[in-house]
Amino acid sequence: MTSVNEAKQLNVDVVIFGGGIAGLWLLTRLRQAGFHTLLLETESLGAGQTRYSQGIIHGGTKYALTGKLTASSESIFTMPKIWRDCLEGKGQVDLSSVKILSEHQYMWSTPSLLSRLSGFFASRVVRGRMVAVNKNDRPAVFQNKKFKGKVYQLDEPVLDAGSVINALAGPNINNIMHIKNATGFSENNFTVEATNGESWNITAEKIILAAGKGNAGLLKQMGHVIPEMQLRPLQMVMVRGGLPEKLYAHCLGASANPRITITSHEDKQGTIVWYMGGQLAEEGIHRSKEEQIDKAKKELQSLMPWLNFTLMQWSTLNISRAEPKQKEGKRPATSFYYEDNNVITTWPTKLALAPNLADDVLKHLDKHQVTKSGYKDMPEFSHVEVSDLPWQEESRWM
Repeated sequence: MTSVNEAKQLNVDVVIFGGGIAGLWLLTRLRQAGFHTLLLETESLGAGQTRYSQGIIHGGTKYALTGKLTASSESIFTMPKIWRDCLEGKGQVDLSSVKILSEHQYMWSTPSLLSRLSGFFASRVVRGRMVAVNKNDRPAVFQNKKFKGKVYQLDEPVLDAGSVINALAGPNINNIMHIKNATGFSENNFTVEATNGESWNITAEKIILAAGKGNAGLLKQMGHVIPEMQLRPLQMVMVRGGLPEKLYAHCLGASANPRITITSHEDKQGTIVWYMGGQLAEEGIHRSKEEQIDKAKKELQSLMPWLNFTLMQWSTLNISRAEPKQKEGKRPATSFYYEDNNVITTWPTKLALAPNLADDVLKHLDKHQVTKSGYKDMPEFSHVEVSDLPWQEESRWM
């Protein structure tokens, strides 16, 4: 076994910390651009925020529910087109192997909101982004005679996050190292201990942090006090058993945030799981697990009283979205990067904005004339597995 004193040397142009979708997208784009790039991951690929994502490629419509285009809706408007090109194998990265859970999403409104929202759906803000769905074309759950609202279709896909990780990691697997820790940061050098016991002294012209909430600890290790991070917690809800079909939909609420957002996945037995976020998850941070499940039951019973609730099994997930610190803890409008002394800290802030983040970082590296050593073989080192998705972990279910 190699000791720290016998560390092997590895020189790269850029090193990335974090193997979620943002880090892997960056790795792909940087290698395409000619940067000799290494990605480091301490857990499994996608083990952070990625595995808890609902897989929604937002186009901003849900952020425009006030009837005006917000900064969030403007910045994310082009993302579905960029992702669709990649899914067709003709975009920035090849995602043609990715599993598309749904080609589009739905929005539905309850009768109490129809009058308030009628002007919104007729406005230029959403014209071309969504269309009303006839009763016979609606998902079966909204064809029940007890349903009195309206349904709209959004041209925004929903993806299986695990398959996105696999698609991005596969072509780059030799440039991804599984490590236990990183220590001894000094300017452009540091040492890592790989999971196979080897020690590597790594030198890089630029260090990119794409480790989500792990960025804060890395910045502290490096002696950096900026940028500051904020965490926006959620208590998501999962339910399985007796569900009529897969559903990908937002229920419009009284605020700019959906009352509830539902995406559908499968556990390891192939049972449909509804994964629920939106206002339910944001307000759920103030509830216990039992209280949150009780609230979710009441929400579904209120919105879809025709469902059979006797067979349902419930669980919750406490997660935190890592973002650059904002005034009053507000939601960032777009992706974020910031360089301080050769360390570039990044947060995509939303899954859909990973391409935008990569574009910005590439422009930044080119502006600062970072070395492009081109393609180089990597030595053999310890590789990393792809994380399981939470609804596939049987221990989570009550």
